This record gives sequence, C-alpha cells and structure tokens, in this order.
Amino acid sequence: MYNYQDLLNAGLKAAKIAGEILRNGYGTNFIIESKSEKNDLVTEFDKKSEIAIIDFLKSQYPESDFLAEESGLSNSDSDLRWIIDPLDGTVNFAHGIPIFAVSIAAEYKQEIVCGVIYQPLLQESFTAIKNGGAFFNSTPIRVSNVHDFSRSFLVTGFPYNIARHGRNWGEHFLSIVRSGVPVRRLGSAALDLAYTAAGRFDGFWEIGLSPWDVAAGILLVKEAGGLVMNYEGDEYSLGNDSIIACTPSIYQELSERMN
Repeated sequence: MYNYQDLLNAGLKAAKIAGEILRNGYGTNFIIESKSEKNDLVTEFDKKSEIAIIDFLKSQYPESDFLAEESGLSNSDSDLRWIIDPLDGTVNFAHGIPIFAVSIAAEYKQEIVCGVIYQPLLQESFTAIKNGGAFFNSTPIRVSNVHDFSRSFLVTGFPYNIARHGRNWGEHFLSIVRSGVPVRRLGSAALDLAYTAAGRFDGFWEIGLSPWDVAAGILLVKEAGGLVMNYEGDEYSLGNDSIIACTPSIYQELSERMN
C-alpha cells in the first residue's frame, strides 16, 4: 500500500523537472518529427521531458510500471503504474504557442489515485488525490456552479484522424456553436480538463484520446465535483473513445447533444 500524498509529491516534482526542460526549450530551434498522422507531432523535448520524468520516478519508486506517450508501456507486473504525457500540446509547443502542459497520474491496482497537470510557462499546478480533493497551486478548487447550459463556456478538441474517429464530431460542434454557447479549442486535453476542474470552463468533450491525455485530468474533475462520462452515458474508463467532463448541472444537455 502506498501513501497517495507521497505519490503526488513525487509526481509533482517530476512534472516540475520536466517543466523546466520545456521552458528552456520553448521558442528555440529543435527537431520536429511526425508520428503516424501528419499533424501529430513529436519534438526532441517530448522525449527529453519523458526521460527526465521516468528517471526521477524510478529513483523514487524503482518497482514502478510506466505507460508513457513516447516510450509506450513497460511491464514489470507492479501494482503501481505511472501514466505520463511529457508534453501535452506538442503542436502548440512546436509552433511557439504557449498552451501546453505536463500530465502525470499514478495508478495503483488499476485505479487512478493521484494526478498532476503542470503548465510550465505560467508555473500553474493542478493536483488531485483520490478522495482528497483537487487543488490549484495548493488552493482547493471546484467545478463551476453554472446551471444554465446556454450560459456555459465549453472547450473541445478535434481528432487528427477524422476517418478513424469520426463519430459525428462536426455535427456535435456545430450543434453547440449554433446554440450560441462559446467554445474554445486549446490543443491540450490535459489543460482542458484541468481548467474544467478549476471552473475556468464549464465542460469539455472530445473523441479519440489516449490514456496519457486524460488520466490525471479525469481525477482532477471528479475530485473537484464534476462528472466524467463517455458518450454512451457510462462512467469514463481509460481507453474509452469518447469523453464528457463537466459540472453536473449541464451534463444532461451536453450529453444529449453528443447523442
């Protein structure tokens, strides 16, 4: 059995180590490569950040497993697994847009028990512990208290591969925009979830995300009093193809628009 606060402290320290690497690399000349999709990019700083995170967490918890965006899955049959996105918002980072984050979650016996999302340029940290609440720079946070969907402020993302992740995403987007509800597209699912947990946005939806995009963020939203579901109306599980995260009072209408 692990102390969840100790796990969180280690995750936050790792995120800040990676954040310093990203701050130093931001705006410089660096190598950019494409993954399987032409606009799904990876930079040398994604890789440097991930190596630094894993090295630090291994020094603290050498028995750990890891699921990381760039290096994939390690498997030592440990009960403790770290789920890591070393640079969420790579396309923004590569184009000099200051919207990106580090996301780290700890999973114990297949349950997410703590998470951290760190925005290195603003040095904003969003953290959560299972049954222990959600925090912004150590201050407790809650999802927004908006009750009228028409007055909500939402955020979403679009999949790189429309053919594989179609699911009428365009119709969903247009349905909400046509209703007059403002929607943003930041390009970082981790920050979308962190900002929803902090009440900056009232809700978020997207399709085609990977576990490292959302693992820390879903715990943040839940611990801040929000709902995290899939389009089918079930509680979201890592690996689901769709996600809705929002303040409870707008869930019903947002869910209906997804279906």
